[in-house]
Amino acid sequence: MNPIHKKIPVLVHNGKPISESLIIVEYIDDVWNEKFPLLPSDPYQKSQAKFWADYVDKKVYDVGRKIWTTKGEDQEKAKKEFIEILKVLEGELGEKPYFGGEKLGFVDVALVPFYSWFYAYETCGNFSIEEECPKIVSWAKKCLEMESVSQSLPDPEKVYEFVLILREKFGIE
Repeated sequence: MNPIHKKIPVLVHNGKPISESLIIVEYIDDVWNEKFPLLPSDPYQKSQAKFWADYVDKKVYDVGRKIWTTKGEDQEKAKKEFIEILKVLEGELGEKPYFGGEKLGFVDVALVPFYSWFYAYETCGNFSIEEECPKIVSWAKKCLEMESVSQSLPDPEKVYEFVLILREKFGIE
């Protein structure tokens, strides 16, 4: 139902498809935001949240994927780039409990699903994200304290098992 990419995710609401993760989250926020808005009402703060969520969307997946799909120098380069991305995000997080401030927001929802992949990245790349970026790991653990987050994310070990299957399929090992 994605008219261009023919891939998931797609949310179908009232028979109409909405495509792409961030657009879906923004749509959900527009339709059901009365109890728990994800985007700030202030236009500037909203633009900043969208900017950082777009940064996550454009950077984290692609570079994280390179960690488990490459070896040697390419993998080392990917690990370094991934840590740099997380350090930039730590700078944006600052001392706030969530990217949105005192409550979970749009950027948090964009980034927290990647936490399930951290174990696979670390194991395939032989490094520790927590050692390099403790604020991000602490933030993710705080997010996981919310039942809605912890029950919706996949088990990191199952993600790693999936990665191992893909690595074998792609002849990476």
